[in-house]
Amino acid sequence: MVLYQVYPRSFQDSDGDGVGDLPGITRRIDYLHDLGVDGVWLNPIMASPGHDHGYDVSDPRAINPLFGSTTDLATLLDALHSRGMVLIMDLVPNHFSAEHPWFAEALAAPPGSPARDRFIFRPGSGDDGAAPPNNWPSVFGGSAWDRVPGDTSAPSQWYLHLFDSSQPDVNWDNPDIRADMDRTLRHWLELGVDGFRIDVAHGMAKPPGLPDISDPDDLPQLVVSDNELRFDQPGVHELHRRIRSVVDEFDDKRTFAEAWIGRPERLARYLAPDELHHAFGFALTEAGFAADEIRAGIEDTLAASRLSGAAPTWALSNHDVIREVTRYGGGELGLARARAMALVVLALPGIPFVYAGAELGLENSGDIPDERLTDPNFLRTGDRTAARDGERVPLPWSGTEPPYGFSTTVNTWLPQPEGLAEITAERQAHEPGSMLTLYREAIALRKSFAGYREPDITWHDAPNGCLSWSYDGGVHLLLNATSTPVDFAHLAPAGAREDEIILVSTSLEGGDVPANTAVWLDRRPRRGN
Repeated sequence: MVLYQVYPRSFQDSDGDGVGDLPGITRRIDYLHDLGVDGVWLNPIMASPGHDHGYDVSDPRAINPLFGSTTDLATLLDALHSRGMVLIMDLVPNHFSAEHPWFAEALAAPPGSPARDRFIFRPGSGDDGAAPPNNWPSVFGGSAWDRVPGDTSAPSQWYLHLFDSSQPDVNWDNPDIRADMDRTLRHWLELGVDGFRIDVAHGMAKPPGLPDISDPDDLPQLVVSDNELRFDQPGVHELHRRIRSVVDEFDDKRTFAEAWIGRPERLARYLAPDELHHAFGFALTEAGFAADEIRAGIEDTLAASRLSGAAPTWALSNHDVIREVTRYGGGELGLARARAMALVVLALPGIPFVYAGAELGLENSGDIPDERLTDPNFLRTGDRTAARDGERVPLPWSGTEPPYGFSTTVNTWLPQPEGLAEITAERQAHEPGSMLTLYREAIALRKSFAGYREPDITWHDAPNGCLSWSYDGGVHLLLNATSTPVDFAHLAPAGAREDEIILVSTSLEGGDVPANTAVWLDRRPRRGN
């Protein structure tokens, strides 16, 4: 399968309010069908005040009116299913919104009450509890604890939020939280949703006693390190077994873990037969455009799949990661490398995810004024480099100036940059060498091949800075990740011929594979050979 990630706010606005919505997605189903993808992953559409754009859920079984209604979701599901496509929804089990009724009840209740037990409240440390209960940092900057507003008790009470203060962590030891998640899963599955992407799947479980972290200033944002206590705790696996037991009540549904765990043996634990079906592979979002980093990322992801037996997944970017064109250098250089990496990912076994706009070669928007930035990463730290708004700007569909067919108003929720007329979907659809055309051709060719069933590839010798691998099914990929051309005969396997080339990310120059270029070879045996 090839799945396509839709950030609902930024995909297509149908009602002119400057924010994308469910009817807008339905309007673009034919575009997705023509692209060749097999389904859609939607970022959260549940009821939310939007402090973290849907990852602060105030009602997990209601649709945010900003995006539409249950009827709109049913219409979208029908449109997808009628074309043989699936819908994967985001599920946010680690935390609720501070505007969830249960959290309001908890704030109004005394310490030690059943209402507070649904969340993680603790007395502060130091004199009168004036300091946080431990030294845990928030992923979004600052402390992971906030003092209960208006609390005059001694010691003061604090609540845990691994992310924004508007996202209090829930206590998964509480039976109300577990039963509520069961109801949420069944609600969406009964509506016809085909599965879930589990947000922060390596969170949820907390260590007994909530001890201090050694060297908290050295922790990465999400990737688990040796001194990490906030994530990847042993108790998380029992929670995933519970989720899986509910999902298995329904036929042919799938779960995908967002688990930022670098080591294959730890990631594989989430993919046990009674836990999650798949885990997102982030290795290539963290790798630079260098052959050794790309190969290491591929090998780590495949190793986790071999350990677990689960199909690997792949992505070059998403709503949390700088878009690949920008990450690889921007401009023509970044675009050439992104084109090459699109062929790399689509030549790998398993399930690639395409983040909306990647197929257009969209870059991060770097000129959003501070007053228009909305990411709590920025709002908590004041650090523009932490803001994820640049990868979430609305898509350019058509026309020569904002809003580029995304909306009927230029006052879109995030401003679109000027200069996107050359890369709109409408324009690229009719350009033989465009990024959109490359994606369409690669996805169509991918579906024509067998041999995408096993999480393994065969590496072949290649010059320094290059990669060469193949499948039993005959697909052979060549990548020149250097800054100079490489002779095709030196990069290709022995006996390969140029007439076996079926797709190139740029174009060959005589007998050379240009710098920053990927090549697909069809080496399947031919009749009569």
